[in-house]
Amino acid sequence: MDIRSLGYLRIETAGLDAWRTYVLDLLGMVTAEDSTESVLNVRIDDRIRRLSFVGGTQDRLLAAGFEVADASALAQAAAELEAAGIAVKPADDATLAERRVQGLIHCTDPAGNPLELYWGQAQDHTPLAAPYGNRFVTGDHLGLGHVVLPAPDMDAAVDFYENLLGFQLRDRMKLPPAAVPTGEPGRDFYWMNFLSPNRRHHSLGLYPGALPPGIVHFMVEVERLDDVGFCLDRMNKAGIPIASSLGRHSNDHMVSFYAQAPGGFQVEYGWDGLIVDPATWTAKEITSDSFWGHQWNG
Repeated sequence: MDIRSLGYLRIETAGLDAWRTYVLDLLGMVTAEDSTESVLNVRIDDRIRRLSFVGGTQDRLLAAGFEVADASALAQAAAELEAAGIAVKPADDATLAERRVQGLIHCTDPAGNPLELYWGQAQDHTPLAAPYGNRFVTGDHLGLGHVVLPAPDMDAAVDFYENLLGFQLRDRMKLPPAAVPTGEPGRDFYWMNFLSPNRRHHSLGLYPGALPPGIVHFMVEVERLDDVGFCLDRMNKAGIPIASSLGRHSNDHMVSFYAQAPGGFQVEYGWDGLIVDPATWTAKEITSDSFWGHQWNG
């Protein structure tokens, strides 16, 4: 299966106004031209949108959108999913028009996480005009960044993404039971896994427990270290709880911090993520979350 990148996230929220402040004033993103009072679409590059926040009654992941090259690649993906016994639903015309894509299919992974595979997303050729001059790293098929999804049945999830969707396993990390309060009881440890379909170290993390919003965190990367610091200052000034202090991860080498988000999960804001060569990469066990920093609060 020829998946290229994590293209977008769609999130339902009961706090749309809070998200509007969070992504625009704090993260330094830009409102997409087709936003409405009930849907906030967000730009971070030349794509029509990368994030969509849909007003609703709860906070949950509506879909993680993964991009394929073209119509042929989408048809092949649908055929492979169906051959593996995965239910596939082609998008109707209204959904294609709303998503601003040429083709799209819906499916779920073994944990029930909602996925959309698509091709032909519209571009916005106007300058981004980010409010603080910050620029996000998305080019060369790196995509939005990464997302971490819950996967209580880790073996089934890794098999789905690695052997069916064609992601490459980059690294694994043991988590103690205290880090996975919703995990299978009686375990001495749990595996967390990091995978990607492209040169970004990971576009997907799989967390071995259940979480009500259906998402653990998403990450966006900026071009300058100073922009991470400026964003951290804005978060502190706004009184946003910092879930993890500034640090450098040991797996993707990202210098980042984690902030609580309005939806009951977290956003990682980072710089200098590792770019790998898939042809020569070897998967490893990571034995420490970070080289330095990343002190978790609770």
